[in-house]
Amino acid sequence: MRRAIYPGSFDPVTNGHLDVIARAAKLFDEVIVAVAVNDQKRGLFTADERTALIRGAVAGWKNVRVSRFDGLLVEFASAQGATAVVRGLRAVSDFEFEFQMALMNRKLDEQIETIFLMPAENYTYLSSRIVKEISRLGGNVDAFVPASVAGALREKLAARPA
Repeated sequence: MRRAIYPGSFDPVTNGHLDVIARAAKLFDEVIVAVAVNDQKRGLFTADERTALIRGAVAGWKNVRVSRFDGLLVEFASAQGATAVVRGLRAVSDFEFEFQMALMNRKLDEQIETIFLMPAENYTYLSSRIVKEISRLGGNVDAFVPASVAGALREKLAARPA
């Protein structure tokens, strides 16, 4: 079985992320969307909330599952029996950081390959950070995230002190 890991913070998951997941799902027998848990970083959504939002967004996708992880990505990938890590590249500016991470991951475990996928052109400008900012300022993010995520953003931001 060809299994890949698509890691990220997904705070929140966007249509760009979903596009990369769909592309990876065509290439691999199984794709594990790995929600990173980082105690040093405080996101808008908890790891449990992010995991649930992604599970809802990919419900019905037969060869995609969602899991949380902390620690080294290559160790998680190896424990899951994955042979590849999928990373999305939106622009040239993403490449330098992603390339450095890919080389480090190869140094840590040469059995794990990194595959770079580009989202559809209409998602190249999209990021979780931008979506959160638009939502925080009262803008409509319905075109950028699944409906459940847009609703969760509105709820979460309405509950936060101004």
